[in-house]
Amino acid sequence: MTADSPPTSWDTAATTDEVWAVLADGWSYAAWVVGASRIRSVDAGWPSVGSRIHHSAGSWPLLLNDETHVLRSEPGRHLVLQAKGWPFGEATVDLTLEPRGTGSRIVMREDISKGPGRVVPKPARQLLLQPRNRESLRRLALLAERHSGG
Repeated sequence: MTADSPPTSWDTAATTDEVWAVLADGWSYAAWVVGASRIRSVDAGWPSVGSRIHHSAGSWPLLLNDETHVLRSEPGRHLVLQAKGWPFGEATVDLTLEPRGTGSRIVMREDISKGPGRVVPKPARQLLLQPRNRESLRRLALLAERHSGG
C-alpha cells in the first residue's frame, strides 16, 4: 500500500480539526487536490468508509470523469482514499493529521496501486508525485487556515 512510500508533509497554523473540516467537505476536493478540476457530486456520508466523490480531471473539452472513495476514516486524524485517475490507474492516498503546538502537521503518502502507472518504477513515480503532493498539501493548509482565520 502506501506505508513504504516517502511522506510529504506540511506544517500549518490550522488545527487538526480545521484541516479535517476541509477534508470532510467533499465539495472542496477540487480546490486542494492538484489535477482535480471539478466536483460532480459527493455522497451524503462523505468521508465515511465507502463514500465517494465523483470528480473530473483535465480542462474542458478534455475532461475525464472519475471518482475517489474512502478506504479508512478516523475523524480528525486519518483518511485513506482510493483515487481513480484513468488512463493512468488508481492511487492510494494516506493522509494523517498530527497536532503541532497550536497548529498541525499534515502528512501524505501516495502511490499508484492499480493500472498502467504501476509499470513505472517506484522511485520515478515518487519523483513525479512528491511536487504534486506538496502543492496539494499547501492548498489544503491554506483552506484550513482560512477557516481558522489564520
